Amino acid sequence: MGPNGVLEPGSGAEPNARSGPVAAIAARVRDGSSGPVREVDAALARIEAGNAELYAFDVVRAERARAEAAELEQRPDLGSLPLAGVPIAVKHNIPVTGETDRDGSLAADPVPADHDHPVVRRLRDAGAVIVGLTPLPELGLWGTTDNPGGITRNPWNRALSAGGSSGGSAAAVAAGLVPVAHGNDGLGSVRIPAACCGLFGIKPGRGTVPAEIGFDSWQGMVDNGVLATTVGDAALTLSVLADRPELADISPPPSLRIALSVAPPIRLLRTDRHWSGAARSAGSLATAAGHRVAPAELPYRDAAAAILLRWPALGIPEADHLPNPQRLQPRTRRHLALGRVLRRLGLVRPGQVDRVEARLLEFFTGYDVVITPTLAAPPPKAVNWHTRGWLANVVASSSYAPFTALWNLVGWPAVSVPMGMHPRSRTPVAAQLAGPPGSESTLLRLAAQLESRHPWQRTAVPDDAWSAAAPDRPTSG
Repeated sequence: MGPNGVLEPGSGAEPNARSGPVAAIAARVRDGSSGPVREVDAALARIEAGNAELYAFDVVRAERARAEAAELEQRPDLGSLPLAGVPIAVKHNIPVTGETDRDGSLAADPVPADHDHPVVRRLRDAGAVIVGLTPLPELGLWGTTDNPGGITRNPWNRALSAGGSSGGSAAAVAAGLVPVAHGNDGLGSVRIPAACCGLFGIKPGRGTVPAEIGFDSWQGMVDNGVLATTVGDAALTLSVLADRPELADISPPPSLRIALSVAPPIRLLRTDRHWSGAARSAGSLATAAGHRVAPAELPYRDAAAAILLRWPALGIPEADHLPNPQRLQPRTRRHLALGRVLRRLGLVRPGQVDRVEARLLEFFTGYDVVITPTLAAPPPKAVNWHTRGWLANVVASSSYAPFTALWNLVGWPAVSVPMGMHPRSRTPVAAQLAGPPGSESTLLRLAAQLESRHPWQRTAVPDDAWSAAAPDRPTSG
């Protein structure tokens, strides 16, 4: 085992649900060598020391988290909980009892929620403690995370963005402030920041995890997922969110038929060679693990057009219920205005998705999984994108992250797996794995194989924030 808990190449160790900090914390709490209060205090100390520079949290639930941890310590079933005492971050756009939800916007009404989202309830029932809420761009519409509260920075290179829209969750995990975080993904909003920050991120398929956010869950394109430092930790957490314990099993899969597709969905876009190289590296690792990997071209065709036509309209139901729509950012107002025009013209039709999905179903008669780059370029600069114009935001968000939204359009599962570092941006690169409906377990098992053969540095912090000593000597992260 190397620094930061990374498996050394050639160690022969296979990752499992107990190989990461989430599983290690839960095991300590279950066997009595630690406790929820101690683990939460350690996380809050790291957040206090590291959050100001990163803006990974916009709400830190210090008092409430400590009280909830103390209450958790009295639960008679503590010794059997899968996430016993694990400090977790939740993206600030789903209800958490007693907390307000602005959805990244000053146009929202800050009324405390009177209930937990089903995802939050499942986390609590499993023993996790929510230590804070993470920021997002307005209505989750943009590929960078900044709002009037601050700019979320990439822990690997603070001059660059952590990505979006779950960038706060990614920054919190990549900086070692918490071991795992919730995010939701409507156009790539888990996989994009996971790729930017060197984490494993999973967007499950439609219906796997309760998905409702806002008023219509973005026409069914949003799914709640997980960002973690290891595949095993993500699988364990996803098994709780989905109420499917079998998803925590990441034993090696049988031999798979894998397509390697590096061409971007829009041929006019250029893919940085280090990002296409990340996909090729994942393909080589899969071949070495005994899978059959062949170059192929995904049948994108008009999928990009279908996505671009939907994007401006996705936030309209949420915006229509805002008490102060005049406070929406100019970029968002223009985006939504375009969406209303597209809807009036009847340019967004269900048949567009049906055709894309039919082509993908035919493609996957020959393959079990496809590997693509997760991104086409390093993350944009960490600046106040919310004060910049609409066109600048559209170009910045779409040009560096064209590979992810296809899987939201059809509601299929997809993951992002770290594959090294970009020599110029000094930020991670990653490969995306995607598969047909119901392939979450296959993707997790394949990703765990890749991790065992190509382990990554788990966080951007130089020392191990999750050592056994952490509960006794809280580190700053």
